[in-house]
Amino acid sequence: MSATLLTQLAAALANNTVRVVDLTQTLRPSTPVIQLPPEFAPSNPFTISEISHYDSRGPGWYWNNLSMGEHTGTHFDAPVHWVTGQHYADGFTDTIPAQRFVAPACVIDCTKEVATDEKFVLEVPHIDTWEKQHGKIPAGAWVLMRTGWSTRGDSPAFLNMKADGPHSPGPSAAAITFLVKERDVNGWGVEAVGTDHGQAFAFEPAFPAHNLMHGAKKFGLASLCNLDQLPPTGALLITPPLKIAKGSGSPLRVLALVAA
Repeated sequence: MSATLLTQLAAALANNTVRVVDLTQTLRPSTPVIQLPPEFAPSNPFTISEISHYDSRGPGWYWNNLSMGEHTGTHFDAPVHWVTGQHYADGFTDTIPAQRFVAPACVIDCTKEVATDEKFVLEVPHIDTWEKQHGKIPAGAWVLMRTGWSTRGDSPAFLNMKADGPHSPGPSAAAITFLVKERDVNGWGVEAVGTDHGQAFAFEPAFPAHNLMHGAKKFGLASLCNLDQLPPTGALLITPPLKIAKGSGSPLRVLALVAA
């Protein structure tokens, strides 16, 4: 039966009845990197330097050296990224079971709310409303918060730093607690630079999308794009990070399989 299903999937991909949607921002030197208070060590930005380009340094090949922090651009947060997930032996990018890198997605559309409130907070009642329309979020699913934030591109408006810190939408602690404890999700994904609300340093607990998700051995995806091309339910995400020894996360190319 499984071989038949895989054959059917391959045929559906070949005839475009299943589309592959790229949810990944392009990495470039201008890619925004999360900004921390000055007392904390910062992440390096993305840099690329040419090794050779069909020239005397290498006449038959073109390649580059890359440098960046693990959590740059569209990236994966592993459980060990946060202090609450530090003790999971299978919480590193090289030890997470590969089966968990393929999972269904539920997309909660908050674009209207964010258009009028850049500090919009997703609460449990918003999830309840979504479930009344689309059904209960299944265990093991990704929950993605669609906000339209990715259309801000590489501009300063993407980080949206203000005098009181970043202004960007995200989930409340209650919403994350609900998704972890009541829905047993695979992980949480957003279009902003990080998985938490911009003001989540003042939440209780602070940074709940990190604190609670990773403490429960669940994952994060940040800086997603093209969520408008996904249905509320029915898409399948493919999310393998780079297999870095003891990695806390990595840039990745997030792909979604969607029925045409």
